[in-house]
Amino acid sequence: QVPLVESGGGLVQAGGSLRLSCAASGSIGRVTAMGWFRQIPGKQRERVALISAGGTPTYAAAVKGRFTISRDNSKNTIDLQMNSLKPEDTAVYYCNTALQSASWGQGTQVTVSS
Repeated sequence: QVPLVESGGGLVQAGGSLRLSCAASGSIGRVTAMGWFRQIPGKQRERVALISAGGTPTYAAAVKGRFTISRDNSKNTIDLQMNSLKPEDTAVYYCNTALQSASWGQGTQVTVSS
């Protein structure tokens, strides 16, 4: 199990931007498809974006065109650039393997005010 540490969340006005970062320990963050997920209290965790080991991204329809996932295998980090944020993006954001096979970290809170 690989510890995952998310950071970069905060409070931002609608239309603003945030950049989240996930630090993964061990080699799995370098050789495995990874993803960002989010959870609103009372709702199921949902997938936001995935990135393959080779760097190919896929996005949920709700964030496509606004969010960009990237990875730096030399640093073992997975970032999520979030632009044009909306109040409905408010959630706790987590990173994990694409198959959600690692232990969940604490996540990072993103709050978008209208």
